Amino acid sequence: MPYSAEPYQAKPFSAEPITALPFQAEPPTVSVAPAPFVPKYGQMLSPDAHGIVVLEEFTLDPVAARDEQRGFRAAMAAVALTMRRLVALRLFIAAVAIANLPLFLLSSGWEIYVISLTLVVAVHAAVSWLNRHEPRIKQRRMLELHLHRERSANYRKVRDAVKYVIDAPARMNESLYLELLAAKRVALHLAMGTVALLDTSDDAAWKVRIIREIPQAA
Repeated sequence: MPYSAEPYQAKPFSAEPITALPFQAEPPTVSVAPAPFVPKYGQMLSPDAHGIVVLEEFTLDPVAARDEQRGFRAAMAAVALTMRRLVALRLFIAAVAIANLPLFLLSSGWEIYVISLTLVVAVHAAVSWLNRHEPRIKQRRMLELHLHRERSANYRKVRDAVKYVIDAPARMNESLYLELLAAKRVALHLAMGTVALLDTSDDAAWKVRIIREIPQAA
């Protein structure tokens, strides 16, 4: 190889990186505030109402509620009076039958015997009539009370609101409705802490709240 007298010149380097990787900046960390607690059912009241969840809220007609109080009490009194009369009639028939027994067995004259036999026939007829008509009389009185319940829009609202949160469905009757109107507070389920509250501060519409009281940790 011939020798060159020219000085050695280094080849210039390329400005482009040979194996340059793209620079990826890390996304800034954003602190997310925790979402407020929202109960699964119902809505929380204001912060001053500690541990209370509103399950249901509706209004009642005050004018209709006052009239229904008298109507329900009258219907319930009629049912109770009918039951007492039926019991008193049975007791009277039993007393007549017991009192007539020695008269029928120890009668010496035909007149007393005829009277005693007439009483026996009358007792038998009265018992037969009572056994045949007593269910109808009870059913008629209970039907009148049922019609009072179905005509009451306020009662239907309360019944529909508490039927899934009350401890015993049989408790939802006119007695519980009247208790709510009178006491303004009725316990529905003691184990779950479910209560019905009536607010009568507004004369235009009474507000009913079905709430659940959650015990606070000590």
